[in-house]
Amino acid sequence: MRYFFHIAYQGQYFSGWQRQPNVKSVQEVIEQTLSKILKLPISIIGCGRTDAHVHASQFFFHADIENAVDFDLLYILNKALPHNIAVFDIIKMEGRPHARFDAVQRKYDYFVHTYKDPFLSKQSSFYQLKNLDFDKMGAVVKLLPKYNDYRAFCTHPDKYEHTICNVMEADLFVNQTGDRFRFHIASNRFLGKMIRITMGKILMVGQGELSIDEFESELINLKATKLSLPAHPTGLYLSKVTYPYLDLAPKSEIVAALQGGDWKSVSV
Repeated sequence: MRYFFHIAYQGQYFSGWQRQPNVKSVQEVIEQTLSKILKLPISIIGCGRTDAHVHASQFFFHADIENAVDFDLLYILNKALPHNIAVFDIIKMEGRPHARFDAVQRKYDYFVHTYKDPFLSKQSSFYQLKNLDFDKMGAVVKLLPKYNDYRAFCTHPDKYEHTICNVMEADLFVNQTGDRFRFHIASNRFLGKMIRITMGKILMVGQGELSIDEFESELINLKATKLSLPAHPTGLYLSKVTYPYLDLAPKSEIVAALQGGDWKSVSV
């Protein structure tokens, strides 16, 4: 029987979702915990591959469990997992749905604060920047859904069969005092470090290091006009995953809490 698990995790404690040798991953911790509870080897498939230190306020994985589960697996699993991984739902699925390949949309949110704050240091990315041009930043964010080839916005583009991404939403929100902002993006798929590279370019635009025309030229010509570093992983959240047959509201409140009260869109 195939089960979908609806979870969330704090990424700063892990070297990403995917199991890798000699590092601690979310996948490995969950596989080891499930295998111990069920007393048989369990492998799991996640809905994506978040980078090291990237959070997920909503994430799904699937697992095949042969034997009937006649105990409260949700309760026991949450008791056994570390505090930085939470399981919200375990859903018995019909047929062989796939947590990764069946997802039709993924949403990410990237939070930035421009003043030092010890309470935001693990939830939002700190950039000590002044006088950012939010109008220009919002203008380039508006460009993103107009294009679909993100070859210039990822690492190692040649490893992909193609670099086409159907970006459905992109927006920039700024708080009233202008010292915190959020970049929101939704697409059917994302390439390696695509969001962090995009965020790095948006920050360059805000500082006057990259023009709107240069940003758009990269989307058109599929080549970087200037060297841009990926933004920090801290502050990036996989915040929503949608399937044709499963559309659950996120249960973690962290993204809503970080948004605060008086935020406005600058890219509409």
